[in-house]
Amino acid sequence: MQTPVGEISPLAVAAIELVPLTATAFYYAHRSMVLSWSGRPVPAWRQTCFWAGYFLICLMLFNPWGYLADELVIAHMIEHLAIGDIASLLIVLGLTRSMLQPILSIRLFNRLGFLANPYFAYPFWTVNLFFWHIPGIYDSAYGGAAVHGIEHAMFLFFGCLMWMPVFGPLPTPTWFGAGWKIVYTVAVRFTAAVLGNFLMWSQFVLYENYAEGQAKWGISAVADQSTAGVIMMVEGTFLILGVLTWTFFDASKRGIRKQELLDLAFERGVPLENRRAELAVRSGYADLLEQKIRRATRTEVLDD
Repeated sequence: MQTPVGEISPLAVAAIELVPLTATAFYYAHRSMVLSWSGRPVPAWRQTCFWAGYFLICLMLFNPWGYLADELVIAHMIEHLAIGDIASLLIVLGLTRSMLQPILSIRLFNRLGFLANPYFAYPFWTVNLFFWHIPGIYDSAYGGAAVHGIEHAMFLFFGCLMWMPVFGPLPTPTWFGAGWKIVYTVAVRFTAAVLGNFLMWSQFVLYENYAEGQAKWGISAVADQSTAGVIMMVEGTFLILGVLTWTFFDASKRGIRKQELLDLAFERGVPLENRRAELAVRSGYADLLEQKIRRATRTEVLDD
């Protein structure tokens, strides 16, 4: 059976998506072992988050759900939210600076670290979100089209990029504290809500490729599209509540940890700047800094 024009075989589509996923999983597993052997293990909860995100992506792409996503806008929306919002968040939570160090040591990738700055992460994520929902672009990424795999990759990449300023291990501007993280997260959800409301209330069909599937499942095109918008709004509401709760408690925990480092340094007479302590906590090096403080003499200035 010949593949329709503009499409490639299902095996090729699977390869486009599976090869980078497999390579990423292999790198994460190998790097986790290396860090564990060197006495710098990745916390178990972070590894759990990463693998949960990884298997969520596989669940969406390599099971019957993928076929359902070709029949209903609802299913396609769930697939994209799972990959671009939830899985990307879990993967970012699974990262540490030490995990990324071999990649960041490559000059090209090191220079791309600026993308994790909220000034860049938010607008790039926004452009990507709306770009793939333009009717003509959306339809071109339907079914077995090669661009469908690219669409999934970009949702995952820009989703991770969007979460990086809030939960990632890469440096962010000094002003980007807990308060601004909340503002940033609300702005992200508000942006997604604009698209969700448009899909929910529009009374004309945007995407034409689902007629056969909609007839099969007994749902009208407008109802399918509107329900997809509702799902986007509901998912965004619960996600932002969870993220804001996490941000609040994480900021409190980091504040306590920073103060512990400053108090320890003061007790031992070791010079320690407030910014240095904050950076260590934000970068996941609080324990290492504590060890340096305990080893340092009263007149010794901590090295970087």
